[in-house]
Amino acid sequence: MTYYGGTELASVYEDTLAEEFALVASNVAEPNVMIGLMEGASEVDSDLLVQLSNGGCTFAGNGDPIAGLRAMGTYLDLIAEQYDVGVFLNMDHQTDLDVIQQQIELGIPSSIMIDASHEPFEENVERSKRVVEAIDRAGADILVEAELGTIKGVEDEIVSEEAFYTDPEQAVEFVDRTGCDLLAISVGTQHGVAKGKDLELRPDLAGDIRTALRDHGLDVPLVLHGSSGVQPDQLERMIQHGVCKVNKDTRYQYEYTRTAFDLYRSHVDEIVPPAGTNGDRDSFFNDVEWSPDKDYFDPRVAGRNIRERIAEVYADLAVAAGSAGRSRYA
Repeated sequence: MTYYGGTELASVYEDTLAEEFALVASNVAEPNVMIGLMEGASEVDSDLLVQLSNGGCTFAGNGDPIAGLRAMGTYLDLIAEQYDVGVFLNMDHQTDLDVIQQQIELGIPSSIMIDASHEPFEENVERSKRVVEAIDRAGADILVEAELGTIKGVEDEIVSEEAFYTDPEQAVEFVDRTGCDLLAISVGTQHGVAKGKDLELRPDLAGDIRTALRDHGLDVPLVLHGSSGVQPDQLERMIQHGVCKVNKDTRYQYEYTRTAFDLYRSHVDEIVPPAGTNGDRDSFFNDVEWSPDKDYFDPRVAGRNIRERIAEVYADLAVAAGSAGRSRYA
């Protein structure tokens, strides 16, 4: 089946709140990771939220983020037909309102995350509200995720040297004024490479934010960015306090490169000429007896290994997040 829109995604989030589990939102920039994610989700019967950042779209579109979105969106749409789980597409960390408008007009994503968290509070409110209103005007079936608070680290073009925790009462005002469907909060995670033991996580703060929102009739799902280093026991505590979406990106990047590296390191002799062999790559080693072995340098070999490893990683993450066995659209 093809991937779904915002209405169906909202239903999944209702389940996450009611049953205390989370969707693992997984960033992609090329097809092997995307296929591996869908395979892993299918294996454990979990709905899947794929994410594309502006950098990911720009890479896929050879410098054009809208071309990249169209290409990856079409690819996702076609491959998702092979799997019997719900598949969704979120635009991650979007900052350019003109690009967001084009995304809305295309109607490709299930949800869009507007990230104005680096702006002053009033500017964050204004920019986030403009995205909600643009979707309403277009009548598009797209949810809006916004962020309040600052997460340390680097994510696409957004760089923050410090973390600023989300204030519960300010979160109430923010959600009320913007009308966002999900709220990304800062509770101690970090973008990029981080170890869970080094993170000053505040599940109690996540609980305070959810309580404050619920007390004002605003029971929106909470989102945890920068969670690649968060361990299963830490994640469980966050989910118990209203976190319904956890973002993973850096982990997949590492698994991609490590899997390819392990393959090539194990078969150096089949890929790299022996010492003292003066073969010419331009002539494809026509002038020496040695030749490379296509069983190992064919990129599809590494690609299949990468898909299998990403599937394993996602399956484990889905179990930890509690979404395994809970696909609403299987």
